[in-house]
Amino acid sequence: MQALEPVATMQLSRSFTVLIISINTLVAGCQTTSGVRTALEGEPSRSVASLTGASIGMQRDPAITAVLREISAGRIRDTDSILVSFGTRHTMSDTLSATRGIGAARRFLHARLAGYSRECGGCLRVEYDPAMIEVTRHPQRPMVNVVNVLAWLPGRDTSRVTVIGGHYDSCICSVDRFDFTSDAPGADDDGSGTAAVVELARVFSLRFPRGLESSVLFALYSGEELGLLGSTHLAARLHAAPFRITAAMTDDIIGNVVADDGRVDSMSVRIFGADPDNGPSRELARYAWAMGITYTPGFTVFPVFRLDRVGRGGDHSPFVTLRDPGLRFTERLENYKRQHLPTDRLADVNFEYVAKVARLNAATVGAMASAPPPPDSVVARRDQASGGQKWMMTWKAAPGATGYEILVRRTTSPTYETVTSVGNVTSYLLSDQLDDVWAAVRSVGANGHRSITVAVPPPAFPPR
Repeated sequence: MQALEPVATMQLSRSFTVLIISINTLVAGCQTTSGVRTALEGEPSRSVASLTGASIGMQRDPAITAVLREISAGRIRDTDSILVSFGTRHTMSDTLSATRGIGAARRFLHARLAGYSRECGGCLRVEYDPAMIEVTRHPQRPMVNVVNVLAWLPGRDTSRVTVIGGHYDSCICSVDRFDFTSDAPGADDDGSGTAAVVELARVFSLRFPRGLESSVLFALYSGEELGLLGSTHLAARLHAAPFRITAAMTDDIIGNVVADDGRVDSMSVRIFGADPDNGPSRELARYAWAMGITYTPGFTVFPVFRLDRVGRGGDHSPFVTLRDPGLRFTERLENYKRQHLPTDRLADVNFEYVAKVARLNAATVGAMASAPPPPDSVVARRDQASGGQKWMMTWKAAPGATGYEILVRRTTSPTYETVTSVGNVTSYLLSDQLDDVWAAVRSVGANGHRSITVAVPPPAFPPR
């Protein structure tokens, strides 16, 4: 792999700012004006902290940049238009017709992914993922065959997997949730996300036919509109295997750029990262935010620090429930007059915008799948010799890591403000008072890719 390219510090998105301090100030004083010290006093052998902005020290990989260039808005449109042509993709709709219903849709998706696999010499493992699931929201609680369509790109470490998905089922739920015969085009919800994931499978198989450091799973879910049925099944299946879920992300409703009042926004996207603030989903949100600044700086990532929109849900949620890092990508300007209705038409989807979201997806997926696993068993203990002002951080070595970095932010900062390279060690005496800040550690691979951060103190989750 080619050497990674450093990325200049950039300002956070419109809604967030961080204190910008020169590197010279940090070298001279080893602390920011916020009072957050980020280098050990008296240890010049360790790299001093650098202020990073929301890019949090990430570097650009030319191989991933090449993937982004391959993404085609025209191909995404073609996939979405074929999905819309099936009339309805309701999970309970016709499964036998070749031209209408959920069965025709899943066979098309399987065939398209299988075609990409043939083109890369069989690098993608394409499969149906069926499960008989009770539809508990239906008054009669029927059992329905819910079938996900999956494409695996195996990595060198097949025990770890990054999941990127979208749901291919549709509905006119705002009229009748269980009407499975009327047209439900679902061009934006979620033909747009499904088509983006299909395109990601194509470009990753094209550029990385031998895979990355860990596996990538391109997941097309069914049953989302009836209660996240397909994603709940897949999350449970992956845990039972067991796989280690590096991240589970979903593209859901990523094609509209015009609000009902006429406002237009084709240059930003929301990402939703669940609580707690030091939990894996929030750390994943910071990672994806950094990828946007690193690889797609003209396309603003707008972080929203909650699980999902108010009163809504998505296919990342079952993974979040299992304490995996989960994230949702969604357009900035949703129009609820065109969701779960016959008015969710292809003509209202902006496919150049969908391609921009897909490029952000590709940067995030590619970087995560190229990185070593994050450090395990991260612990911070108050250092008694310093009177409790310093903290000893320890962790278990991560396979494939050649070094580690310590990141620090104020508790009021949305993302990390400083990064310190500490070398290939498994402990570090943090000179910051951890009572006042968040600290985290991440692995760095020989290829320069960084893992997701693991924060201390560790997150507190409610009982399952």
